[in-house]
Order: sequence, then structure tokens, then C-alpha cells
Amino acid sequence: MSNSNPNYFRLGLFVLAAIGALIALILVFGSGQIFQKTFEVETYIKQSVTGLDNGASVRFRGVKVGQVISVGLTGDIYEKNVPLTERKSYVIVRMLINGDPKQLLGDVNGFVTTHLRAKVRTMGITGVNYIELDYEGRNTDYPALTYAWKPEYPVIPSLPSPADEIFSGLQKVVSNLSALNLTETQQKFDSLVNNLNTVLAGSGKGNQGIAQSVQELNTLLAKMNGVTSNAELELLTQELVASSVVLRQMLSSAQGDTAVTIENLKQASEQLNDLMRIASRSPSSLIWGEPPARIQLPTNTGTTGVQK
Repeated sequence: MSNSNPNYFRLGLFVLAAIGALIALILVFGSGQIFQKTFEVETYIKQSVTGLDNGASVRFRGVKVGQVISVGLTGDIYEKNVPLTERKSYVIVRMLINGDPKQLLGDVNGFVTTHLRAKVRTMGITGVNYIELDYEGRNTDYPALTYAWKPEYPVIPSLPSPADEIFSGLQKVVSNLSALNLTETQQKFDSLVNNLNTVLAGSGKGNQGIAQSVQELNTLLAKMNGVTSNAELELLTQELVASSVVLRQMLSSAQGDTAVTIENLKQASEQLNDLMRIASRSPSSLIWGEPPARIQLPTNTGTTGVQK
């Protein structure tokens, strides 16, 4: 027995040293996590969160700021006294966020007011999901989920994941296609095709159609092309030019005769004015005086003569 006591003592010292070394390693490599201040927040999600488990990272624009500590249903936490048919049964995700709660916990509501939202995203091709926090702006397509209970921790509203948005869009497309009356659409399309055929080929009842009209137009253009290259058109053009020359000469001659006539009328008017002045000065001379000189109208040469 006395020989075994030193062995037990040494074994005890070895165990104590190993425990001390393990504690030292934990303090050295995990001191940042052990003494780091954190606070909890939660979010409610209406869609499936398959692939999101405890320990998943929480990131803000790609930077890790915390981790998921629990994933469950709101019916098991806040709606135990509510009938199953009336429960919201949202997925509740609680997160542990790194930071001083005295500085950040009071600002969470302010962040939410400025549209801070939580979204489930997939990390690369691994298929591992995580929570992404970011300011999404005002998104009226996805209002915050409503609830009647008092949350235990500050709530950050959620938005659907990109995959959920794609599936939701596909469901809307399928629903719209289901709502379409394909038979009626086919009938309208057939009627449209028939109308187009009638417009192109004609109905045979006075409506020749576009094809016949184009053919007649091509015929007319061919005839016009033949006329323009014909010698008769050249002769007609020459006669038109000759007629224009004759008409210009006639207009010039008429303009000259008109000028001569106006000049003769002007001279006759002056002589009549002289006679009126004599009559106004000495009216008796018109009766007792000598007869006035005979007025001779000017000839076409523009000369005038007075004979006594």
C-alpha cells in the first residue's frame, strides 16, 4: 500500500495540471467570446425555414454579428392558450447578437423603423442557411406580420427569402394561367387569323384584298413607266414649252398696248381740265367767243395734234 501512494499522488498532480492547461486554453482562445456582451432579438417567419438550425450565423451585409440560438413555433411559445385553428403558428427564430445591450438594445426599435429586416438566405452551394440582416427600404409588398402577444425580446420583422419569392412568383403565374379561358382565347385567335386572311386575299365580294391591290398598283406603275419612256411624252413636253412661249409674248404685247392707252387717256384728261378752267373763268366766251380748237385724239404712235 505504501508503494502505491506516490503513484496516486503523481496521477492526481497530472490530472490537475491537465485541467489547468485546458482552462488556460479556453481562456486564451475563447476569452473574446466568453467576456463578449450580447443581447437577444427574435423574428417571425411565415415561410419554411428548412436548413436553418441552432448555431447558424447571423450576418449584417455579410459580416457575422451573432448566431441563432433557437428555432421553433410561436404557437408553442406565445399561443399555448389559443385554439389550434386560431393560432398564427409563425416560425420564431431567436438570435444572440454581439454588442453592448445598453447601447444597442434600445436602438433596435429605431433600426426597425428605418426598415431593418431579417431574411433567410443560403450560403453558397453548401445549402446551409443563415439569417441576413439589412436595411431593405420600404417594401409594401411584404408588410410586417401581425400578432397579438407581447414579445419577450425585441422583434425584427422578416422578409421572404429569395427562393420563396421565386416560388411565389411561379405560383402567381400558374394561377393566372389557370384562370385563363384557353378555349375562348383560341377562338379569338382563329377569328383574328381569318380576318387577316380576308384582308390579304380578299373576300371575293367586291373586296379584292391587299394582295390584288398591290398587284394592280404594280401594273399601274409599269404603265406609267412605259408612258414616261415613250416619245409621245417628249413631243407633248415640247408643245407645252412652245405654248408657254407664245403666251408670254401675248402677255408682253398686251402690256405694251395697255401702257399706250393709259397715256392717251392721261393727255385727254389734261385737255379736258384746261377747258374746264376756261369755262370757269369766262363762261361767256364759250357762247360769244371763237369756236375752240378741235381736239384730235392721239393715235397709237403716241403723238397728238390740234387743228384750228
